[in-house]
Amino acid sequence: MSLLASLSVSASGLAAQRARAELLVENLANAETTRTPEGGPYRRKDAIFTSQEQVSPFSAVFQKEMGAYSTGVEVSEIYQDPREPEKRYLPGHPDADAAGYVAFPRIHPAEDMVDLLGAARGYQANVSAMTAVKDMIHRSIDLLR
Repeated sequence: MSLLASLSVSASGLAAQRARAELLVENLANAETTRTPEGGPYRRKDAIFTSQEQVSPFSAVFQKEMGAYSTGVEVSEIYQDPREPEKRYLPGHPDADAAGYVAFPRIHPAEDMVDLLGAARGYQANVSAMTAVKDMIHRSIDLLR
């Protein structure tokens, strides 16, 4: 794998982890949202990753001939939690049903914080990989002088 292909793989990882972090933050922000424009409480969302072939327009012909494709990652789907909402007895709440129960999202802030920490670490790992590749490119250029 070439150094530029390595950068492309890490860039795809950065984009995927950023999208995942955005969804996790959205979940945390809406942990108590009982009413959405779609109706009902907010539904927890998560990113589903799949591998994706990384093709650079400059090296596409070379990669095709050599069969040296690099694989990155992409967000293929945003999963929305289909489970029934959590019911809490709050008869004075404006969104309470006739029995006094309010539907709340099934979001556990501690779980989403752990997932957010994992996304941040994945992002940082890709930044570190890109920095290492950048240093290798600079050293290669220095050797050619």
